[in-house]
Amino acid sequence: MANGILVFIEHVDGKINRASYEAVRAAQLIGAQTGQEVSAVVFGQNVGAVAAEVATKKIKTVYTVESEWLKTYTADGYTSAFRQVIEQTQPAFALMTHTYEVRDFAPKLAASMKRMLLGDNIGYKIEDGKLVLTRQIFQGKLSADVVPTTDAPNFVSFQIGTFRGDECEAGQAAIQALQVNLDADVVRQQPEERFKEAKAAVDLTQAPLIVSVGRGIKEEKNIEIVKKLAAAMGAEIAASRPICDNEWLPMDRQIGSSGQTVAPKLYLAVGISGAIQHIVGMKGARTIVAINKDAEAPIFEIADYGIVGDLFEIVPALTAEAEKLKQ
Repeated sequence: MANGILVFIEHVDGKINRASYEAVRAAQLIGAQTGQEVSAVVFGQNVGAVAAEVATKKIKTVYTVESEWLKTYTADGYTSAFRQVIEQTQPAFALMTHTYEVRDFAPKLAASMKRMLLGDNIGYKIEDGKLVLTRQIFQGKLSADVVPTTDAPNFVSFQIGTFRGDECEAGQAAIQALQVNLDADVVRQQPEERFKEAKAAVDLTQAPLIVSVGRGIKEEKNIEIVKKLAAAMGAEIAASRPICDNEWLPMDRQIGSSGQTVAPKLYLAVGISGAIQHIVGMKGARTIVAINKDAEAPIFEIADYGIVGDLFEIVPALTAEAEKLKQ
């Protein structure tokens, strides 16, 4: 009988995507509430160091699957290997974070096993011992509860930022190697060099501090005061969609449903009203501080701290204080 939760660990060149720890945390919480043991799986070649790092978390087993066909990611290779691991371990759930890599291979994996992928969830609850997942629909305007109804395994992914990877419980897991059969008939894809962002681009998902600016800044030249605050704080600058649409900041700085999804330690929203399309991209922040002259702005509904006032007075004052702390 299928039981347990199997977590996919994503890594590149020996570096674990920190979003994978969000999936580990989700599995720990769900497992504790449903009485299911948690394991993880790592694909690749020479993945001992990666497995050892994952094994410091409170899970039962870290499975390693090594093959020359898994040295470089391909949807063919990961799909076939993952399916064989599932057949050997018989989990009830295969749990992942909704990264670009997962979006690429997970639908293929689920379809190959005649299952659905319940993807990009923003939460869960346990009702009558069953897992109920929450997904956003209509670009985040509505939320829907969905329940897996097919036989195990059920494939589930959570939106980045839904859980905090740094809240994973520590432990000591066993490491176990599994064997899979892969060859050129199975892995038909020939991977090219991994895509890398241009030097000017930024991965905001890795930023611990973010200062984000919205339409309240009024015009492009005024963004300079927000840049000064970000610099004084040692933070990355980001923006809501209108700012990037107007080309006041590059598109790689956009936060929201059509931009990046982030979960920093601190998210400072400057002149952002809080449209749902923006909120879905930053609600996972540990602490949210909002500055807006409109006391009824939706951003205050999710903010931990709110400052109602003129950002053109507040931001320079904050910058001055941040610069004092650096001295």
